[in-house]
Amino acid sequence: MPDDEEKRSVPRKVRERDLEFQVSRSGRRRPARRAEGTAPPGRRAGRTAGTAVSGLFERNKDVTDGDDIDPHGSRHMTAITFDHTATGYGLPHVRCLAHAARLAYKDETEVEETARGWGFDRVRSFRVPLSRPFVLEDTQAYVMAGDDMIVIAFRGTEPEQVRDWLSDVNAPQVREHSCEGRVHWGFQRALDAVYSELSGTLREFRDSDQTVWVTGHSLGGALAMLAAARLHFADDVLADGVYTFGQPRTCDPALARAYEQAFQGRMYRFVNNNDIVAQVPPEPLYRHVSEVRHIDAGGRIREKPMSVLGGLTDSFEGHTADVFSPGADALRDHSMNAYITHLDAAAR
Repeated sequence: MPDDEEKRSVPRKVRERDLEFQVSRSGRRRPARRAEGTAPPGRRAGRTAGTAVSGLFERNKDVTDGDDIDPHGSRHMTAITFDHTATGYGLPHVRCLAHAARLAYKDETEVEETARGWGFDRVRSFRVPLSRPFVLEDTQAYVMAGDDMIVIAFRGTEPEQVRDWLSDVNAPQVREHSCEGRVHWGFQRALDAVYSELSGTLREFRDSDQTVWVTGHSLGGALAMLAAARLHFADDVLADGVYTFGQPRTCDPALARAYEQAFQGRMYRFVNNNDIVAQVPPEPLYRHVSEVRHIDAGGRIREKPMSVLGGLTDSFEGHTADVFSPGADALRDHSMNAYITHLDAAAR
């Protein structure tokens, strides 16, 4: 969910020579001066290990971008360079996908302009109202594609929506369409609203052997996990990586086992300190999947077994109101800005 800082309009200055291309007001791409030593936009750089998506840029020092400044005023790394050859866990790539997850909270125009600035020349956003809303009134996502990789990102929830959802953690499960196992009914309904169009867009954009990555924050993380499962089990598209931030438990043990077998070494779930959303819905009906990376109070990223994090569940029982009090760790730690702050700092 976005902090108040994310909702403000922050002026941004970018020197023309630092951009691979610019987007005119009509939406038509027009060439701009390139920084020395960079390739023309959209040109495939080759698939050797370590190469990044072509057309990416590093912002100049006189850029002003409030999303890249933490609450204490320190400036983070601002170069967003996706690596289509990444495998397993790599912090620079995680950081890029975290920024992609946060971008899902922006409006369609900003999503397109930012994605094109990152070097993706095809962008499509989705916003579909739900016929039977639960926490989400609509499902929002976007797909951005370049010559070498495609990223699918899902939007999460606002603070007040999370409060409503946490009060209904005993929501029923339904059978998932694409495989054995059951999922939270609200997550399935939210994914159903966009899946047909989203999967069609993926087929359209994937005109070569681009790698595919899926990401999301909060309930958007649950949708990212389920979308990756459905793409694999129903459409035979195995994502190269699934990275979620503050994701709630999403499915039953049967689907979790099938997912872990299919996505071993491909999915990583990040939990920031006392993020309460990562602790619901309750076990044993719901289970987390994948490897977890825990960001502690000092911002250090650690690999911890789920049982250690499970201790938070006990402290949460009976204290739903307290976690939403001003300054409460459980809510503050769920902010996507908090994840970005720690990942930016760790990647420096």
